[in-house]
This record gives sequence, structure tokens and C-alpha cells, in this order.
Amino acid sequence: MAAFASRLFPAAMGRFCGARSPARALSRTPKVTGTGALTGQGDRFGGVTVDLADTGLPEDVSESSFGRLLQGSLAQWKAEGRVAVWLRVPISMSRCAAAASAHGFTFHHAKRDHAVLALWMGDGESRLPGFATHQIGVAGAVVDESNGKVLVVQDRNKTKNAWKFPGGLSDPGENIGATAVREVFEETGVRSEFKSLLSIRQQHDHPGAFAMSDMYIICRLRPLSYDIDFCTQECLRCEWLELAELARTDRTTPITSRVARLLLRGLERGFGEIDLVMEELPAVYSGVFYQLYLRPLKG
Repeated sequence: MAAFASRLFPAAMGRFCGARSPARALSRTPKVTGTGALTGQGDRFGGVTVDLADTGLPEDVSESSFGRLLQGSLAQWKAEGRVAVWLRVPISMSRCAAAASAHGFTFHHAKRDHAVLALWMGDGESRLPGFATHQIGVAGAVVDESNGKVLVVQDRNKTKNAWKFPGGLSDPGENIGATAVREVFEETGVRSEFKSLLSIRQQHDHPGAFAMSDMYIICRLRPLSYDIDFCTQECLRCEWLELAELARTDRTTPITSRVARLLLRGLERGFGEIDLVMEELPAVYSGVFYQLYLRPLKG
């Protein structure tokens, strides 16, 4: 809800967290404080964020003492018309999370050194946005157009030794193409450059994603080098394989064989028939750009 929450949920704040009445929305983000109350940061959506690391409380504050302080703070914020509270609790003050739970707070998410709890105080059902629910995996299909071969690997840690395109999880803030290029190099030693997006697979309740949703994206890459020096910790095998063979072999995955057939079409008729290319455009927010993947119109 406050600046901290706004950085986490910039697109969702107005839709999920806004006050029901414009009169409640705040135009500034003043400090919210008072006698016997915790200090927090107010926001224009009618919420307040409290970072316990910044409140001056001792790390060894007792659960009961914090509970009393929080109770008084909640009463004050509710009287002011606040609709939500975000509570950032450092791991060293975890006892405060137990005290907060007694007042209706629930865990929103956690990171290495802190947890964030949330409390909806507005009317009706909570409109607070959820934390991230997806992970993004990206693979790179590195196609050598001179001989119709593509770079493939067999993962060491899979139950089936199937040919697939090298890839891995995208880092926060990393573009899809950059992930593909990085993962291909880390796994195979081959350098490449991003050309286009080819396919997206969506899977929910993924066992390898903490039972969350998983997006698996395959990109087309152009090789900048050809010598293979693959990572033996991740891969059993790595080689340049004929696309035609990859498209018909049963030693691959359904996704890989379908994309192989797509790439064959690109080799035969031109990659303009299959590519979703990336275009970077300015967003409505000043200084921010986004990447749009689409098939360009001809003519």
C-alpha cells in the first residue's frame, strides 16, 4: 500500500487496494504516527506500511509489549479511515508476527531476511493484491541456418533422457531474450543472440514451482559461436542435432518436437512466418519501457 508495497505491486495497487471513496485516497505519502502508536508510511490508496526495522523498537521487544502497541496503532489508523496495513517484520523480530496474527494479520510473503504481513481493515472482502504466483522458465532454440541444425541438451537431473533446448529460470528484472542467451551459454558454452519468441506454455500447480503456476517460453536464437563446452553438472549430453531428426524422434518432449517442426517451417519459408519479434516501447509511466512481442504486419 505504501511506497514499499507500490514497488511490489505497481500495476495492481489502484485496482485492488484503492479506497472505495475518492475522499479516502491520499494525495501524498505522509508519515503516520502518534502518541503510543507505531510509525508508518501512508499512501494515496488509504493504507499504511510499517517497517519494524525503522520504528526504533528494540529487537528483543516482547510479544506482549508489541501486541499492545500494535493494538493502539490499529485503533488510531482505523479512526483515520485507513483501509489496510502492511507490516514488514525482520527475521530477528519474528515474535512480532505472532503478536500481529492475534489482531488478524496474515502472511503475505517472505524473503530471506524478513516477512510481510497484511491486514485489510476496509469494508467487505479484502482487495489486497496477492504476491507473485508464477515462475518464468526460458529456453533457447539456437538454430544454425547454414546446415539446419539446432543446439540441444539432455538434462542430468531428469528421469527421462530426452533431447530439449537449453534453458532455465529467468532472474527478477531480466528480459526473456537475455535469460535465453545467458542460460544457453551457461549450459553449453555457445554464445548466441536473441531473435524472436516462438512459444509459451502455461502450467498450473507445477510440482517444480512450489505448486504455483509456471510459464515456459522458447525463444529463437542465432549462434555467435559453435564449439560446445557443456556444463557436466547440469547436462548429460549436448550436441548440434538435425532439426528434421528432432522433429520426428521419440527421444524428446512434446513441446520440443512441436517447436522443431515450427523451426523447420521457418527454414523453409522464412522465419517471418513464425517469429514473434520484440519491440521496446515507452510505457505511460515516465522513464519506463516495456517489451512487446508480436508478429509484424507485412506491407
